[in-house]
Amino acid sequence: MATSDKLISVEQLVKTYNKGTLVALDHCNLQVAKGEVVAIIGPSGSGKSTLLRSLNLLEVPDSGHIYFEGTDLMDKKVDLNLHRRRMGMVFQHFNLFPHKTVLQNITMAPVQLKLMGKPEAEKKAMELLSRIGLADKAHTYPAMLSGGQKQRIAIIRALAMNPEVMLFDEPTSALDPEMVGEVLDLMKELAHDGMTMVVVTHEMGFAREVANRIVFMDAGMIREENTPSELFDHPKDPRLQEFLAKVL
Repeated sequence: MATSDKLISVEQLVKTYNKGTLVALDHCNLQVAKGEVVAIIGPSGSGKSTLLRSLNLLEVPDSGHIYFEGTDLMDKKVDLNLHRRRMGMVFQHFNLFPHKTVLQNITMAPVQLKLMGKPEAEKKAMELLSRIGLADKAHTYPAMLSGGQKQRIAIIRALAMNPEVMLFDEPTSALDPEMVGEVLDLMKELAHDGMTMVVVTHEMGFAREVANRIVFMDAGMIREENTPSELFDHPKDPRLQEFLAKVL
């Protein structure tokens, strides 16, 4: 991987809780190239979400380095908010503002941060809503939407900021099974369009089909990473073999 291609580079990341007795991240190293889709899989409590949330310092590691576009985000002098604007984040539970319409949810950040005027932000929001077939929901409140619709709107709300990378923290795990497909289809479309994505997921089919690389975590460590076909068909790590035997 050429240095210029590296969008994110994580070096020796450590995160502990309970005065060091619980190790959430144990010297993790990870690189993500521009345009790459990296899926992070593993059992519950393995550190997947902690690693993902550390990428934009929603979780602050104890030690190590996180380079984003060459800047070490662990440096106290760095303006984190500037970098976070370039990292779209989509959570398990949508996080839409219930008292604002869909359109207001999407336009609020770009307008408040003065990245766009209100007319430009609304135009972009309507284009994104049309893309996912939800333009007719622009003036609807989140309570009137299905889980799948809320999550797709949460994704385009992040896209409205023109991010360099999209971080997804188990984006389908709170959805009814029949709604999972519509969210995964949108994510597949983003991947196809060249969006850099890091996805913590339980959806093994999606990981195999869409990811360029899969990272397997257990007990706070990255135990194995490889292409989907190698990792799923020829797993080397015994813990990974055991995990795949249960989930595939």
